[in-house]
Amino acid sequence: MEPLPIHHGARSDIGAAAKEAVEAAHNSEQLALIQAVLAAQQLAQHPQPVTQPVQQSSGGAGKWIGIGVGASVFLLTVALSAVAVAIAVVSLTVCVLVLRSVWHDIRKSH
Repeated sequence: MEPLPIHHGARSDIGAAAKEAVEAAHNSEQLALIQAVLAAQQLAQHPQPVTQPVQQSSGGAGKWIGIGVGASVFLLTVALSAVAVAIAVVSLTVCVLVLRSVWHDIRKSH
């Protein structure tokens, strides 16, 4: 593979371009340094409050009290429902027995 021919004028153009690239990089470094100094000055003039991380409490006692109250209410509801069902069954049984007695009395009289 042959190297590409470079004209003498092109070498000076490449050298000038390289020199400009080095200057641009140096300017970029200076701008970054200036930007860092300005940011440091702003922080010095307006300090940011340091916030402490807030610890999340696991809600140990409160959580268990809430669970206990909820479970108690649930169990009371179940107990009252069972009492209501028992009353309904007793009432139905009494009603059936009375109707049976009435039916037998009607049958005997005919």
